[in-house]
Amino acid sequence: MTYSPRYRLFPTTEQREALDWTRDTVRQLYNHALSEFNDIPENAGTLRQRVWQIRDTIPDLKEWWSDLNNVYSTVLQKAVERIRDNINNLGKLKDAGYNVGSLNWKAPREFRSFTYRQSGFELDKKSGPNGRGILTLKKLNGENREIPIRLHRDLPDHDSVREVTLKKEPTGAWYVSFCIETDQPDKPDVDTIETEDCVGLDFGVLNFIYDSDGRSVSRLDLSSDRKRLQREQHSLSRKEHGSNNWEKQRQRVAEVHARMSNKKRDFKHKLAHFYTTEYDAVFVEDLNVKGMLESQQNARNKAEVGWRDFISILEHHGEKNGCHIVQVPPEGTTKECARCGVESKKPLWVREHSCPSCGFTLDRDFNASLNVLSRGLDELGVVHSEVTPVETAAAVDTLEVSASRVVETGSPCLKEAAVGG
Repeated sequence: MTYSPRYRLFPTTEQREALDWTRDTVRQLYNHALSEFNDIPENAGTLRQRVWQIRDTIPDLKEWWSDLNNVYSTVLQKAVERIRDNINNLGKLKDAGYNVGSLNWKAPREFRSFTYRQSGFELDKKSGPNGRGILTLKKLNGENREIPIRLHRDLPDHDSVREVTLKKEPTGAWYVSFCIETDQPDKPDVDTIETEDCVGLDFGVLNFIYDSDGRSVSRLDLSSDRKRLQREQHSLSRKEHGSNNWEKQRQRVAEVHARMSNKKRDFKHKLAHFYTTEYDAVFVEDLNVKGMLESQQNARNKAEVGWRDFISILEHHGEKNGCHIVQVPPEGTTKECARCGVESKKPLWVREHSCPSCGFTLDRDFNASLNVLSRGLDELGVVHSEVTPVETAAAVDTLEVSASRVVETGSPCLKEAAVGG
């Protein structure tokens, strides 16, 4: 499987200027290539052939565009090939029902990365203090540059690094991603999976996750970050656009955004790692998040929590850790009784499920997670045992886990066993 761990770079002022110069030169080449690509008729060949036609003109461009001689060759080739990748990505969005347009010219602030492919870089993990290394980049503004890198974790086992992508964040910080190929573990055979090794996840309104084993994970509290973001944005609005003070304040706003994004990403990755390493199969609702955001109720909170983003992260960890990730239809999981299957309508403010038919009483989200588990077992084809998920869960009390504990200490805090009832 393709894996791209990301690390922080610490370039000097001179190295930062060289990175910015290379990034802007690559951006100009991309804009030039896009202009040339738009002039080529569609019947002149396939998408790849038309892009390759432009890529083959790079040696001729170097004769009159001298700046290109100071950029590594694979970086220039990858910049032109990005046109093909972007068009393919737009096609995927169009197939998914999105209204997409065409590729546009990139302004300096919109083009933030460039890529070395297969060669032109070298990573020395032994230079510097513990947890630090040196990333050497060839022909970075005409010179070889040795940039310090923080190796906060080891690279997974791999044969070779396919690509190295350097990206400048809106905060001004530089990061590097190593694209590598790792062995993908085999997922367990469905016939060997036990129901105890499966879990159903319900995405709640009050809690981020409620699982079928009785765990309740609260949502991240970002209220203090939102207040700070409001103050920084208010201060930005009072600065003259484009001035030095405006640029400094823009970076402060970007740092708050980055802090919030890092918190949410870290929280989701830790949860996904826990569930995909503790279970053989994880079942989630196939939510129509786009339709939910278009509704009039709680749209901002639904967008901020990022359910669809968490599902994508969960699928990534499922591939990495050999765990089945199955999405099930979400319709009726809240209304349907997990014991007898009778549906009963209840408004959002009613947080307890009480079946009028069999008298089964349980937390609303707990009941929904049991329904997700039952549907997931049927979808995956796991043989049900005589003990139903409802009978198992009835003897288990809820284990409430604070989101701050997940962020601060990591997912192992979820392993605390629920107390038997």
